[in-house]
Amino acid sequence: MLPSTPESARSLTGVAGDLLTSLAGDQGALKPARSVVLVVVDGLGSIQLRAHAGHARHLTAGLGKKDVAYSVFPTTTAAALTSILTGQAPGGHGLVGYSVLDRARDVLVNQLSGWENDGIDPLIWQPEPTVFERARESGHASYAVGIAAYANSGFTRATLRGAQFVAAKTPAERVAAAYRLAEDEPGALVYCYLPEIDKAGHKHGVDSAEWIEALEDIDSALSLAPPRQVGVLITADHGMIDVPTHRHVVLEAGDSRFDGVRQIGGEPRMLHVYLDDTADPVSVLDTWRRESEGDADVLSRAEAEASGLFGPFVSHDASSRIGEILVIARGNRAFYDGTASDQRARDMVGQHGALTPEERQVPYIRRGAFAV
Repeated sequence: MLPSTPESARSLTGVAGDLLTSLAGDQGALKPARSVVLVVVDGLGSIQLRAHAGHARHLTAGLGKKDVAYSVFPTTTAAALTSILTGQAPGGHGLVGYSVLDRARDVLVNQLSGWENDGIDPLIWQPEPTVFERARESGHASYAVGIAAYANSGFTRATLRGAQFVAAKTPAERVAAAYRLAEDEPGALVYCYLPEIDKAGHKHGVDSAEWIEALEDIDSALSLAPPRQVGVLITADHGMIDVPTHRHVVLEAGDSRFDGVRQIGGEPRMLHVYLDDTADPVSVLDTWRRESEGDADVLSRAEAEASGLFGPFVSHDASSRIGEILVIARGNRAFYDGTASDQRARDMVGQHGALTPEERQVPYIRRGAFAV
């Protein structure tokens, strides 16, 4: 049984619309504001935030039970961040996982950092208009404040089209720059990206000293008061869960789950399994379900699409990138191909991609003109 989302739950796919409604001067989930700032703290789930509230006094000040949104599936940066910035579920914008099969070339491509090396055209691979393009069409200046190394990446061109990129080094410098842009240019839409917590979590884990230090740094940066009449929304693309080594499910040579399998994409907590043309899909699906019982929920692509996991609509391109079989890790487990030449992923502590509350629930914090 896959977890369900409450009918009244706020989705990250609504963030873009919320911001544009505010800029238009209309009342919605966010109050009208002269300018708006969207702060995305990569990897900060609401459950982790509340658990470490003592290290985030500014972020948790006045935080209520309803200040929560739900991420999309899969709960991975490529999919979720694109949903925030386009207002579309992964089935609509087409970024349906960390790595997926480009069937035209029969190669796995990395949808987060592999655009240049894997030869993906951002304009074709992600054709949906971004919130920045929509804002500019309405006469609003748009900015994206981030780390300089990301300025010209393929993922940036896929998700930040229409925004002028502004580089700043530290979280405090990025927040200050975002607020300054919003103050100096009335009607502006400003995006501020803070990836430090996600990086610390992957390497050291959610309860590590390094993760807590990153949280404290972000909290300090966001203690800066927003300019007058500027609305600030603070959210995240996904949460995170620690996966200890003894929870690794490692597929070694001879494992029957490799039978009929062409490629394995996705990420350790949500596999896209692509089959050989000659494989019997029903037989392979049965094998994965039998051998992964208790460790994962295993669905066919048709089942996943029909259940709405990728959103209410799945485009032809998006569907072609989804594996014939999906393996969604349960609890704090993660799946690894033990025969792969690169085993570095097994060193990650904090992970995400699946459907636990720790991964799906993210903060929806309103500050400045948005404050309730």
